[in-house]
Amino acid sequence: MLAWVLHRIGGVAMVVLVGMHALASFSMQQFGSDLGTAINTVYESPYFQVFVVFFVLFHAINGLRIIVLDVWPKLLEYQREITWLQWLIFVPIYGLTVFILIQRTLSGE
Repeated sequence: MLAWVLHRIGGVAMVVLVGMHALASFSMQQFGSDLGTAINTVYESPYFQVFVVFFVLFHAINGLRIIVLDVWPKLLEYQREITWLQWLIFVPIYGLTVFILIQRTLSGE
């Protein structure tokens, strides 16, 4: 159930990110307004990036798990093990990504 909820939240997070990016770009190009700058500040912040990276990465890896189970239905009896494998793949990749984000934030890049 947790994977289902996180997968849906990941989809919404991606839609929000793309929507914010489009709104910021449109606002900056058409009006040169501070709205675009404010939106850029939000989605370029490390806190927002950690949030978005979590959900986008989880959505991608969970989507691969769903594809594997759809293509090879005999693996459905091993769904629990495949879910654990998904987490074993997700956690180190996400951890490394967050480490790099924090490192860049602290170094001022």
